[in-house]
Amino acid sequence: MTVTPKKPRKVIITCAITGSIHTPSMSPHLPVTPEEISDAAIGAAEAGAAIIHLHARDPKTGVPDQSVEAYKNILPVIKQRTNAVLNITTGGSTLMSTEERLGPALHYKPEVASLNMGSMNFGLYPMLNRFSEFKHDWEEDYLRGSDDRIFKNTFKDIETILTKCADNGTRFEVECYDIGHLYTCKHFVDRGLIKAPLFIQSVFGILGGIGQHPEDIMHMKRTADRLFGDDYQWSVLGAGAKQMQIAAQAAMMGGNVRVGLEDSLWLGRGQLAESNAAQVRFAVKMINDLGLEVATPDEAREILELKGGDDVNF
Repeated sequence: MTVTPKKPRKVIITCAITGSIHTPSMSPHLPVTPEEISDAAIGAAEAGAAIIHLHARDPKTGVPDQSVEAYKNILPVIKQRTNAVLNITTGGSTLMSTEERLGPALHYKPEVASLNMGSMNFGLYPMLNRFSEFKHDWEEDYLRGSDDRIFKNTFKDIETILTKCADNGTRFEVECYDIGHLYTCKHFVDRGLIKAPLFIQSVFGILGGIGQHPEDIMHMKRTADRLFGDDYQWSVLGAGAKQMQIAAQAAMMGGNVRVGLEDSLWLGRGQLAESNAAQVRFAVKMINDLGLEVATPDEAREILELKGGDDVNF
């Protein structure tokens, strides 16, 4: 009897290029200008990332910038040079209004956009213990003020984003920083505002959300399995130094992984990542060493049932 070998599972790698957590003084490798962000995204895609998660910044100061204008020299450049799925944040930063955060995704109609599932404390101020000199006046105040700042994502905010984007064909990277966020997602699934297959991004290690213990990761997965069954794809990001450790655990548990300088500036202990691509290459090797395969952008589109790169507004 001939036995056909089972094909290795495909793992989707998302790379989050710059974000709004880290400030320019923390690493010389953090992309800030449209050219740097575009080049970093292209490098990450060439290294194996199927999905590129995008924020924009003011090119002079590095302040997070969620204007529609800020993305006009980023999205077309990446699209012309890669086949990667482009994912626009609706998280923006904790200082922005819901309307401001929503603007780019609403205008550009991407294949994927991120969507946070709950209001929370979002503590960045412990970074002041590691960084004390800053290039720009805004950086220290931005970090220090996070001890009295709420990242606002009310039920109304979430519903607003979902309903305004309903006709765009955009699927959401549903970001869940704690167990209750999974139940919030289930609430919107039950109301028909989020449709399967879900793309659940579990976030570990932000002060104010769930921790990074292996039991935390397993608890998230068990809860998502119970709530969503076979109707979701699970992806995981670890904030900070445990990024790759958490990615490895998630991959072994049947999940997908997210890396990138938005989530961690490091490649190894005490070693700054010189690029987003370096983190992607590390993740690719890890996935292959586990006997799994990295999904191409088109395979990711098929797995997540995305509308395709031609049906966007850029």
